Amino acid sequence: MKDLSPNKANLDPIEIASIDEIRATQLERLKWSLRHAYDNVLMYKQRFDEAGVHPDDLQQLSDLAKFPFTHKNDLRDNYPFGLFAVPRSEIIRLHASSGTTGKPTVVGYTKNDIDNWADLGARSLRASGLRKGDMVHNAYGYGLFTGGLGAHYGIERLGATVVPMSGGQTEKQVNLINDFRPDGIMVTPSYMLNILEQFHKAGLDPRESSLKVGVFGAEPWTDAMRAEVEAAFDMHAVDIYGLSEIMGPGVANECVETKDGPVIWEDHFLPEIIDPVTSEVLPDGEIGELVFTTLTKEGLPMIRYRTRDLTCLLPGTARSMRRMAKITGRSDDMMILRGVNVFPSQIEEQVMATGGLAPYYQIELYKSGRMDAMRVFVESSPDSTDELSKTAAARMLTKRIKDVVGVSTEIVVGDPGDVERSQGKAKRVVDNRDKE
Repeated sequence: MKDLSPNKANLDPIEIASIDEIRATQLERLKWSLRHAYDNVLMYKQRFDEAGVHPDDLQQLSDLAKFPFTHKNDLRDNYPFGLFAVPRSEIIRLHASSGTTGKPTVVGYTKNDIDNWADLGARSLRASGLRKGDMVHNAYGYGLFTGGLGAHYGIERLGATVVPMSGGQTEKQVNLINDFRPDGIMVTPSYMLNILEQFHKAGLDPRESSLKVGVFGAEPWTDAMRAEVEAAFDMHAVDIYGLSEIMGPGVANECVETKDGPVIWEDHFLPEIIDPVTSEVLPDGEIGELVFTTLTKEGLPMIRYRTRDLTCLLPGTARSMRRMAKITGRSDDMMILRGVNVFPSQIEEQVMATGGLAPYYQIELYKSGRMDAMRVFVESSPDSTDELSKTAAARMLTKRIKDVVGVSTEIVVGDPGDVERSQGKAKRVVDNRDKE
């Protein structure tokens, strides 16, 4: 793979500023953000008053722990615009979640918010190894989902050429990559596996493609999947992190020269890690739930927003700002089977490590008598489709999951193509426990 390490002279000065300078910037901006939320959002005024805290009580960053949390349901309860901190006429763009489990969560951006988002998108792409003049194939979905347009504006702000492909139409995706010869691709990691599969179907060698870096986000993915994609395409695979409530893609991004966890752009977002049960703030290095407070958001300030993502904070390496470890899962995605906590990423690691299997899987939860049980659907690799190979792979995966994860599970090995393919975010878990 090509060395894509950046010239430090081209970085934003704050990226390599001293820790003292970064913390001073955060404190100044945090005071503004708390006051902005308190003065302009009724929910925050009521919550702060009920908790007996006031923006003026913040004298140091650790004082933030005195303030109440914000939850995803708060956005639904104030649907559609009740948490906006500026008049609706100053909001120049809206995004929203799918709303498949209730009312969608709606987020709004002022012009300054959009400018900051574009700047951080460009900073993230530069950290990924992309440069002005490069071409980037954008396979994130466009529309109310923040991925497509968030990536799009970042690519343009970088000065690169954007190919606004969006998701789906996998055959066309591969044709355009082959014809346009982009330098980078932005896509969910699970859909990148679909693109890889289509390369093989088309008789194309992915290692001969023009891609030198893939910027993958919107869902958790493992280092095993990183190794799979990097080996298949002879390119770098880096992690971009974001969520619509805080901004969208570009809240944090891995640096291509280290690939040791996304750097949080701490000049715009203040992270905390809390115990998901007790809500106690945990020290750096301990795994817990990631909480964010926005420092510069005008349209929709978020104070101590509980992301449900599980990770830990680590010291800076390629940049001065802290990193977050790869997301191990979400506290609301955690499955408890016979007293054992299980995350989809743990199953993925074992699928990727088992010979004779393709990197596609789906987990089904169901009832076996009165007990919860798990079934994992996988598929054989193209060169291991005979029944003997399938049986051996099933036995090996069963053993690996039992030994490493600690639960017994049923393994169903299908033929290539049997596991449902995603056109964006993969649906890893199907819960049928209430249907039996």
